[in-house]
Amino acid sequence: MAPVGDVFAVTPPTPAPVVTPPVAPTPFVPPAPPAAMPPPMPSVPAMNVADKAPQGPSPVPSAKPPVSSSVVRAKLVIQRGGTVGKEFLLTETESNIGRWDADGGIFPDVDLDQDDPEAKVSRRHARIVCQEGQYVLEDLGSTNGTFVNRGRRLLPGNRHPLNDGDEIIVGKTFLKFLYIR
Repeated sequence: MAPVGDVFAVTPPTPAPVVTPPVAPTPFVPPAPPAAMPPPMPSVPAMNVADKAPQGPSPVPSAKPPVSSSVVRAKLVIQRGGTVGKEFLLTETESNIGRWDADGGIFPDVDLDQDDPEAKVSRRHARIVCQEGQYVLEDLGSTNGTFVNRGRRLLPGNRHPLNDGDEIIVGKTFLKFLYIR
């Protein structure tokens, strides 16, 4: 510092040069040979906008066992009450008959909710089971009963064998049981 009158002038120090350390070049490493590629993922089934159900095989296993080739296929056709002529295919080994109830978690295979305006069909009314190629009908403790060929009311839990052309009455809805040939 040099005196300049009564005041000393301050000279800033010269900054030290910045030295960057040398960077060693990165050696070239050739890429590893490709490993065996995993199998491609199956594509997700297309969705039908109308019913929001996947088309084709379901990616999630069904709660019900699929129909084997030994299961005879059948259908129920509304004869009286509701939409006459409406068909319900029985393609599972077990099909429940009743009325849909989302709040109660009841989604029957044969949903008569739209065809039973007086609510005479119970939510869980009856069940049709295919055992070794023979279909049987069982009442599930319904309020208004289940009848075959206008006979006696079925007792809950008792299984009644079904024949081609049998008439099944649930509430005020008459259904015809038919084998699909």
